[in-house]
Amino acid sequence: MLISEISPDRALFEVQRAAYAVEAELIGDDRIPPLRESLDDLLAQPLRWLGALDGERLLGAIAWTESDEEVDVDRLVVDPAAHRRGIGRALVTEVIARAGERRIVVSTGRDNVPARTLYEKLGFVLKSEFEPIPGLWVVGYAR
Repeated sequence: MLISEISPDRALFEVQRAAYAVEAELIGDDRIPPLRESLDDLLAQPLRWLGALDGERLLGAIAWTESDEEVDVDRLVVDPAAHRRGIGRALVTEVIARAGERRIVVSTGRDNVPARTLYEKLGFVLKSEFEPIPGLWVVGYAR
């Protein structure tokens, strides 16, 4: 597996849809904003991307925005066919390395136990719980 910078494209769009469909099932709510994005919406996002690649196949990706003080992980998606292979961990670990001493923040569905476990194992601490859309509960972490 190779981790490198990528640009959003149709392959990323398909992985994102599949990954967020799994999260929607886990949290019992399909109103996750990126799940409802079009390809054009995805392409318009002002995000930096890293992809995990197996040859030409995209296994997963992570996207973030950053400032001098903080890195905000906006998305972490892994192809469901590649779950449980350390892809999410590798992508988050790479962003941690790139962040240096800056604070890193991330949010995920409150009931997304696999994502929460990953972030906690990587040293993220629960900071908040909020409801961005009525009935859709999200937790915020920081490292």
